[in-house]
Amino acid sequence: MKNININQERLLKIIVAPYVSEKATFLGERNNQTVFRVTVDATKKEIKAAIELLWKEQKIEVKNVQTLNVKGKQKRFGRFVGRRSSWKKAIVSIKEGQELSFTNFTNAEAK
Repeated sequence: MKNININQERLLKIIVAPYVSEKATFLGERNNQTVFRVTVDATKKEIKAAIELLWKEQKIEVKNVQTLNVKGKQKRFGRFVGRRSSWKKAIVSIKEGQELSFTNFTNAEAK
């Protein structure tokens, strides 16, 4: 497999936000997986590189990335019809014994 150089600026824009739901919490507890909302044009290799870049201080290693496109729903506001935008979801598997921390806060910084 080729080692592709990806622009670091692009990698920082790929991960939009962590996605929290009942299913996402269940995946985190059972399978050591985390769910993220990512840009629609992101590839699995880019998502993996972005996760490892954002958590490089913790030396996180991504085992697997699964992606799926979530279609936007059509909603009514009285007599007006609107549409929510479509988005992409990434389910990231982390190697055993590792955990993603969403707080970049250490005890040394607190003092």
